[in-house]
Amino acid sequence: MSPADDLQRRNRRVGLMVALAGSAMLGLAFASVPLYELFCRVTGFGGTTQVATAAPGRVLERTVRVRFDASRDANLPWKFEPLQREVTVRLGEEKLVFYRATNVSQRPIVGTSTYNVLPDISGQWFNKIQCFCFTEQLLMPGQSIEMPVVFFVDPDMAKERRYDGISTITLSYTFFEARTDKARELLSRLTAPADSKRGG
Repeated sequence: MSPADDLQRRNRRVGLMVALAGSAMLGLAFASVPLYELFCRVTGFGGTTQVATAAPGRVLERTVRVRFDASRDANLPWKFEPLQREVTVRLGEEKLVFYRATNVSQRPIVGTSTYNVLPDISGQWFNKIQCFCFTEQLLMPGQSIEMPVVFFVDPDMAKERRYDGISTITLSYTFFEARTDKARELLSRLTAPADSKRGG
C-alpha cells in the first residue's frame, strides 16, 4: 500500500469518527430536554412535583402545612387567586383545593399556567392527582372559572430524617397569556360563526 493510500485511509477513518461524534452530540442535544424533565420529575429538582393517579391509601399522623400562592404575568389582565390560603394535611391524605381566575379585560383571552413548590426539595414528595397546570383556559370578558387541584404529600417522606424539618410546603402557580397554535384556534372559533354569517 502506498503512503498516499495509507494517508487517505486514515483521513477516512478520522472523518468517520468525527461524523459519529457529531451525530452523538446532536442526539444528546435533542434528548437533553426530555431527560432533564424526567430527572426533575424523579428527583423533584427545581420544585418539580410528582404526578400520581391516586393517594397511597396510607395516612400518617404527621402533618404539614401547604400554602397556596398565585401570580400572573403583568401583561395578563386576569385576577388569579387561591380560594384557600393554606391547609394542614396529614402525610398520605388526599386533599382538594381550588384556585379562581377571572378575566377582567374586554376581550377573550386564553391563559395557561406553570407551577412549582418550595422548598425545592419537597417536590419529590408532593404528588398532584389533578391539576390545571399547562391546560389552556379560554375566558370571556368578565368570566370566572374555579380550577381544582387534588394532591397529597407522600407518607414515605417520614422515613427519611433529613426531611423532618419540612413543616410547610408552598404550591405556586403563575398564569400568563397563551400564544400557541391551540390558543389561536380557540380564539378563532369565537369569530368564525360571525364571519361566515357576514359572508353569507
